[in-house]
Amino acid sequence: MRQCKGWSAALLVLLVLGAVAQKLPTRDEGLFQMQIRDKSLFHDSSVIPDGAEISGYLFRDTPKRYYFVVEEDNTPLSVTVTPCDAPLEWKLTLQELPEEASGEGSGEPEPLDQQKQQVTVDEGTELFTYKGNDVESYVATSTPSGLYQLELLSTEKDSNFKVYATTTPESDQPYPELPYDPRVDVTALGRTTVTLAWKPTPTGILMGQPVQYCVVINKEHNFKSMCAAEAKISVDDAFMLAPKPGRDFSPFDFAHFGFVPSDNGLGKDRGLTSNKISRAYTAKPKVSDIQKVCIGNKNIFTVSDLKPDTQYYFDVFAVNSATNTSTAYVGTFARTKEEARQKTVELKDGKVSDVFIKRKGSKFLRFAPVSSHQRVTLFVHACLDAVQVQVRRDGKLLLSQNVEGVRQFQLRGKPKAKYLIRLRGSRKGASTLKVLATTKPSNKQPFPSLPEDTRIKAFDKLRTCSSVTVAWLGTQDRNKYCIYRKEVADNYGEEQRRREQNQCAGPETRRKSEKVLCKYFHSPNLQKAVTTETITGLEPGKTYLLDVYVVGHSGHSVKYQSKLVKTRKYC
Repeated sequence: MRQCKGWSAALLVLLVLGAVAQKLPTRDEGLFQMQIRDKSLFHDSSVIPDGAEISGYLFRDTPKRYYFVVEEDNTPLSVTVTPCDAPLEWKLTLQELPEEASGEGSGEPEPLDQQKQQVTVDEGTELFTYKGNDVESYVATSTPSGLYQLELLSTEKDSNFKVYATTTPESDQPYPELPYDPRVDVTALGRTTVTLAWKPTPTGILMGQPVQYCVVINKEHNFKSMCAAEAKISVDDAFMLAPKPGRDFSPFDFAHFGFVPSDNGLGKDRGLTSNKISRAYTAKPKVSDIQKVCIGNKNIFTVSDLKPDTQYYFDVFAVNSATNTSTAYVGTFARTKEEARQKTVELKDGKVSDVFIKRKGSKFLRFAPVSSHQRVTLFVHACLDAVQVQVRRDGKLLLSQNVEGVRQFQLRGKPKAKYLIRLRGSRKGASTLKVLATTKPSNKQPFPSLPEDTRIKAFDKLRTCSSVTVAWLGTQDRNKYCIYRKEVADNYGEEQRRREQNQCAGPETRRKSEKVLCKYFHSPNLQKAVTTETITGLEPGKTYLLDVYVVGHSGHSVKYQSKLVKTRKYC
């Protein structure tokens, strides 16, 4: 047993290193519980408390030293180091301290600077070294009393780590114990789901400690510790892209009718070739490639919303809820099944095809002109939400765009070329489309031309108990417009109106009693391409849904955005 004066020297050294006058932790349980609750005792300190896990941070190529006291000979010792962001090099040594302070026989201790130099210059007895990114431990059933030094180094990059040291490893058991078979098994595999199962930890069952399981999913590799997974998650969160500011679409309106004038393209034709009816989409935030889900004490879990034909890595961690320490199971990986190959729809030259796509689904269309051609004209009419359109000619990508409303694309032709069109549906719900491909030049387009703004404007000052007055925009092409009305409940909301906003559902789907009138309208001057209509015969205090349909030369129609109006209750 070393003498008290030697221990006082060690204590003074640690006080200098820690820069805080504090009593070193021991395994006196009352004192230990008080110390681990007081986090300030160990904050930014070089002292490792006995029986509590600490977190630290390393700058690249800058070693860091921690100290741990064993007070009696023949004491068990366990030191566990958990790398997080990068592989670590670490070394455990037993420091040789002077048996007595010299002080030239005066009984006074040596100056503090000399004592610190004695500890730091003398490398001591090396007990254990390790280099790598595994969770590694030094365990000894019997160790001499003394001052133990743990030195850590990260040569790759700045890194987080965790350290746990105890002189009572048998009773502490800080980390949940793994079962005899620590593997994670894949029990079911689908296109977008993977079901995992593992054997429960004995820590929760036999020892009654609060244990929960956390599952980590990513596409890169398995993790050897929860600390490593959380470090990756925090990096992804820090660099996640924020969505770019969105732009409201520029309506082509008229001030004297309550519309906001557009600042561009006033003299241009507002037909299909020069315009698109679509909102400006904002860039979506980057979705993190790693996810962590804590599921309580269940040992079966189904991961959903995965991508088909994609390899994923799965890790399970048993977490002690009281201490937040964790143990990693042996992770696994699996590739989700491929999407079922869909039947390709053949498009006929000049014929409109109706296409239905399930939510988040896809459809493939094939167009193979029988004769040589210089150009292919493709019309896409998205009836509900926006869809993504991709076109390939003989495998070469020609276009990839989001489409809302009616769009016309001009594709350069090639002799004997074949075109593959992929339509991807919306995340909000099922999609309905009308698609036409043709190599025949024609002055008459199958779909009617539309203004940039397809809203219906109602005039509040012209509203009476039995009538409302509305206006809408037209184009330079002479088209037929039909207006319909339908009485709805006062609580008729935006969600109901959205469900009925199928632009492909034409006037033929409406009751005859709902028809107000049909008329032809156009204007060579786009600044005057606006028409008004007063709808009469309405009842006081009632709410009505108004729809305007524009009908093209071939009979295909497109519906403007529906408008809710309410007549005055008292006049």
